[in-house]
Amino acid sequence: MEKNFVYKKNPENIRPALCLLIRIYGIRVLFALSLFVLVSCRAQNKDPKEENPKISIEDMQNKGSENKINNFSLSPPHYSSFVDFRFAAKKATPGVVHIQSTYKPEKQIKSPSKDEDFYQNFPDPFKGLFKDEPFLHPFEFQLPDMPPQAMVASGSGIIISSDGYVLTNNHVVSEADSIEVVLSDRRSYYATTIGSDPQTDLALLKIPEKNLQFLKFGNSDSVEVGEWVVAVGNPFNLASTVTAGIVSAKARNINILKDQGAIESFIQTDAAVNPGNSGGALVNLNGDVIGINTAIATPTGVYAGYAFAVPSNIAKKIVDDLLNYEMVERGYLGVVIRDLDEKLATKLNLDVTKGVYVDSLVEDGAAKKAGVREKDVILKIDDKEINTTPELQEYIGRKRPGNNVTLTILRHGKTEKIQVNLKSKEGKPELLKKEKYEALKTLGIELGELSGTEKMKYGLGQGVKVEKIYPGGRINKYTGMHQGFLITKLNNKTVTSVQDFIAQIESIKKGGLLIEGRYPDDPATYYYALGLK
Repeated sequence: MEKNFVYKKNPENIRPALCLLIRIYGIRVLFALSLFVLVSCRAQNKDPKEENPKISIEDMQNKGSENKINNFSLSPPHYSSFVDFRFAAKKATPGVVHIQSTYKPEKQIKSPSKDEDFYQNFPDPFKGLFKDEPFLHPFEFQLPDMPPQAMVASGSGIIISSDGYVLTNNHVVSEADSIEVVLSDRRSYYATTIGSDPQTDLALLKIPEKNLQFLKFGNSDSVEVGEWVVAVGNPFNLASTVTAGIVSAKARNINILKDQGAIESFIQTDAAVNPGNSGGALVNLNGDVIGINTAIATPTGVYAGYAFAVPSNIAKKIVDDLLNYEMVERGYLGVVIRDLDEKLATKLNLDVTKGVYVDSLVEDGAAKKAGVREKDVILKIDDKEINTTPELQEYIGRKRPGNNVTLTILRHGKTEKIQVNLKSKEGKPELLKKEKYEALKTLGIELGELSGTEKMKYGLGQGVKVEKIYPGGRINKYTGMHQGFLITKLNNKTVTSVQDFIAQIESIKKGGLLIEGRYPDDPATYYYALGLK
């Protein structure tokens, strides 16, 4: 039987209970009071310097972090105990090839590590940290012990289609007499050059094979600083080497490409890249190509923690152009710009420190025709924010003549939008026609116009310059002509322009061709003869 206990309010019951509570807790209460008095006395004698500071960096960061996190575009990452590169390595390795370029002894090509044309010193902030700090193409030359034999240079390439198209650096195959492509399974093929673009240091090759495993391009715009990447190539002739690192920076300009109008907006990484890696793949953890390894910054000629890759979005455009036109069709704004920083903004009394500043405009250029003015600040192109010169060059470099872009500019403290119709380097709004260049394709050369300054410098009234000589072309096979040659006459007839050169070639139905000209630093006249058929 359950019993119910009922407490009755009776004064006689309360008094004993209170006495018991006092006995139990009295000592504890007295001890707590004594401790409080002791701490208070010590606090009165405390050195003021030991008090907690009113400003705490931790508090400042905690207060500022909430807004930053709310405005941040990424969700917090899910961390694991390690990062696994195996998937990217297995996917990328079969798509990266070893390229061996052979040069005739008489061409006397110098090793990049010895030739000043292949590297550039560090910017001023790094002066004094290293003795000789070059930016260097990671491209390996092998000099045989028994002259006079052909010289072999080693690099890498990326298979980008199942039917044998291979992308590499221009400096890996430039002026080579033969180009051998070795697959990861050791099958070997001789390649032909489809075309090249010195302004981005890229070249497109073709090997006679089908059903090849190839790599897909990723979106280099979505690559984030701090993201893991994997570099695959053939450093020091060590086939199919995989290294890993992170993206250290984007839109780097290191002034290594000497071609006029060069576009440098490199992805910087600390993945190990060494001689022989040039033209190899920089891939994300999904195994997609986000860059083509091109250069390293080093005081010794080998890896020192700084490697640079051409972004895949630039490479895709170059490949499309070479496949469609066998030359690169690049749009030009026609502006001379520089980065805007606080010092320049203060000098010009500007309220912004982001964007690029328009120093001057090219006469008859696309920007001037559209209404862009000197001292304008370009903030955006289309929907992309532009903060540096390389970013602008990269974005415009993906466009073609005739494409429209919308510039958001700052002028006199107000923003406005201007639509610009891009032009070619020659100032034309339309694409050049591929069929006009069949004559140049047969000869295996690429020509450029001589500027007024160059004509004065070289003492020439007319002429064109040889910007590229392709392996397998008639010029390469049957003459000793070098890149940079200035052509002044064909069959004793003056050459006035590239179009004039093409017209003269097309008018020669049969017989031979006598090319007359000189080299920039040599006053002597040179003659090269060959047959057209």
